[in-house]
Amino acid sequence: MRHFKTGEQLFSQGDSCPGLFVVDAGLVRVFRMGQQGQKHVLHLCGPGQTFAEVAAFGDFPVPASAVAAQPSTCLMIPNDLLQKELVANHDLCRQLLVGMSFWVRHFVQLLDDIVLRDATSRVARYLNELPRDASGRIELPATKKDIANHLNLSSETFSRVLRRLSDESILDLTQSGSIRLTDEQSLSHYGL
Repeated sequence: MRHFKTGEQLFSQGDSCPGLFVVDAGLVRVFRMGQQGQKHVLHLCGPGQTFAEVAAFGDFPVPASAVAAQPSTCLMIPNDLLQKELVANHDLCRQLLVGMSFWVRHFVQLLDDIVLRDATSRVARYLNELPRDASGRIELPATKKDIANHLNLSSETFSRVLRRLSDESILDLTQSGSIRLTDEQSLSHYGL
């Protein structure tokens, strides 16, 4: 188990892969840096999610960087131990394949969003996938800036879309910054 403070780097793009990570608590931002310094958030990993598995399985450098977006605790399974377990434990292999399938599906949807959807559709689909309480309250899992980056939007565009959905009475934006869904059917329609 490893504990990370907010902003602490777990690894950097191009580093040798230390192993597979499982988030126990907190939130980890996984992102790629471009040659001109631009950053794209690939995913935000919360409790129960894994990351760095592709590099761990393939024994190649990590293709992205990881930073704790909040205080986080992660279980790190070193490569040598992971490889031994993969040989001996077929149930583990199956579970990891399911996890990998989730990420492949996630990236196909992300590519679909970036290439084929407008900003409102991207935000609506993203919000539709987030859990909500009985009153429709949605807790954003990360900063608006990170979510906007993940959706390939500017922070300003993300905020404009939220205001538009609020003006259309699909969402309530509270003073505290939380979101309450008021018209699930309309939000679903935008996210198609």
